[in-house]
Amino acid sequence: MTESTHTIAALVIHRLIREAEGPSRVDLRGAPNPLDDAAARLMERLCRHFAERPGKGYGHFEADERNFPMPALLRRHVQDHTLDFAALSAEMLAHLQQRIDEDKVDDGGYVLIARATVFGTDCLYVALLQETLGSTIGDGLTIHDSPHLDFAALQVAGRIDLGAWQAGAERYIAFLKGRGDVAGWFKRFLGCTDVVIALKETKKLVETLAHFADSQQLEAPARDELLERAHLVLEEMGDSGAPLDLAAIAGQVFPDAPHKLVETLQDEALDLASGFVPDKRALRPLIRFKATAQDWKLEFDRASLRSGAVTYDKTTNTLVLANIPDNVKRLLEDE
Repeated sequence: MTESTHTIAALVIHRLIREAEGPSRVDLRGAPNPLDDAAARLMERLCRHFAERPGKGYGHFEADERNFPMPALLRRHVQDHTLDFAALSAEMLAHLQQRIDEDKVDDGGYVLIARATVFGTDCLYVALLQETLGSTIGDGLTIHDSPHLDFAALQVAGRIDLGAWQAGAERYIAFLKGRGDVAGWFKRFLGCTDVVIALKETKKLVETLAHFADSQQLEAPARDELLERAHLVLEEMGDSGAPLDLAAIAGQVFPDAPHKLVETLQDEALDLASGFVPDKRALRPLIRFKATAQDWKLEFDRASLRSGAVTYDKTTNTLVLANIPDNVKRLLEDE
């Protein structure tokens, strides 16, 4: 992510300290951090890791602003301009501390709150970052411990699309689902109601899989086999009620190079949710071919092209249907 793709309006780092016993405490920074090169690099890393991480949830604000105050805070900051960024971050930190103490969350860390325009979208980011110990080489090739923020272990982060929120979009909050119960308390902090419409998301997934199969320039049999595997995997998930796992799907559907499919499914522009149960009603295009012309409509299983039941001749530009059943023959004879 380069300087041309994102602009930081404000950024602040606070610290939330989790004690062994009793409530947490905070180390509150009194003013936003300087927007220098170090802040820009930090924000770039956060945006990149957030975009690349699988397992994101999506939603909108809860209607109950008394128990979920985030929309009220943002309204005062973004619309009414009665709450500056420093005060907004302090209020957010206090609310985050309350949620952590209520759920007895074990880990504290550095709380990054930033408002930035990323690829033209005005967003508010919140992340809980942990510190880890690395090594650095000093003068005389000596080895020294070097603490740094551990983005590889990022589990708690969210992004609010402020423009989409003000425009009344269906969903404008994205958050990492993390492991275990991480998402629960952080989702309550964001005041987020999950909005996952399984049918709509499944259609989006099916279209993406079809585009991916085309992009790999596979021979027709290999392309159809990929889509048939996808249909089988997703149908089994729909039958069992198993939530969608993008990485697991990629490994089963495209085992030769699953990372390629993972990259496609995790594309931020796609905004594909994870964790929903695939809706079987949207899966048929994976194994069915449909086309419409001015004088006819056509639909058949893609496997028919391999079995010989349907044959397309490029030279004569004709489509031949074999093994016509008796009832269809009678209908044709009556025409």
